[in-house]
Amino acid sequence: MLINRATLQSAFVGFNAAFAAGLAMATPMYKRIATTVPSTTKTQEYGWLGKFPGMREWIGDRVVNGLARHGYSITNRSFETTVGVDRDDFEDDNLGIYAPMFQQLGQNAAAFPDTLVWAQLLAGFTTNCYDGQYFFDIDHPVLDANGNVLSVANTDGGNGLPWFLVDDSRPLKPLIYQERKPFDNLIRRDREEDENVFNRKEYVYGIDGRCNVGFGFWQQAWGSKQTLDAAHYEAARVGLGSLKADFGQPLAINPRLLIVPPALEGAAREIVGNQLTSAGGTNKWYNTAEVLVCSWLA
Repeated sequence: MLINRATLQSAFVGFNAAFAAGLAMATPMYKRIATTVPSTTKTQEYGWLGKFPGMREWIGDRVVNGLARHGYSITNRSFETTVGVDRDDFEDDNLGIYAPMFQQLGQNAAAFPDTLVWAQLLAGFTTNCYDGQYFFDIDHPVLDANGNVLSVANTDGGNGLPWFLVDDSRPLKPLIYQERKPFDNLIRRDREEDENVFNRKEYVYGIDGRCNVGFGFWQQAWGSKQTLDAAHYEAARVGLGSLKADFGQPLAINPRLLIVPPALEGAAREIVGNQLTSAGGTNKWYNTAEVLVCSWLA
């Protein structure tokens, strides 16, 4: 192949098309538990976390739901992936071997938030959220109806494989995926005077972006390392469903998503997927939650 600006442009169009096809093929899972929040600065402040504004009877003046200043912030991080194409492959008209690579690049770009979000969920047992406690903890401070501080839990501990019960029905989900610059633009360095071409006879194509993850409302997720059985599943449902906002306001949490690693899929489906128990009786937990098997938790 004769290498000139026209053939380089044609190759880039093909690479970009493969990249776009890969983006479209991806089926990321992180959106089930993470709300995407656009970011316009290096660090985004989330001082309003901790407030669940509710309705009240209007007697006298309005009561303003001020923002609780918890000092919780998420700082964006930079990520990149770069692919090199040897000039010999251009000259030998051997570019077809790169199409799957660029397609995979697009698929990886679309699914990249999964690597951050699910790792953050697993880290919730040992990482603080907005209230200064671990995201999954037994000591989250909440004010009762009289303004006294109570400690409430969204975990029952354990030492086994982690599994999670989540209310994913709210606009703000348990986790936050903060997006500053999306990974959707393939850029190139393919001019003869570019250092990579001149010194290494290599045309370079890459993507980059800026983002990060953090915790939203701990009240919407239960994390457990106990044995996944009917008793612990019931404890998780009762625990989440009983949570209240400050001053005793019910949250009406709906625990409807049971998230498990592949090793616990069988146990999860036995709890919520069978109409009958192993003893032949009616299974009261049948169809009470959707099972989401997440390979990122393996």
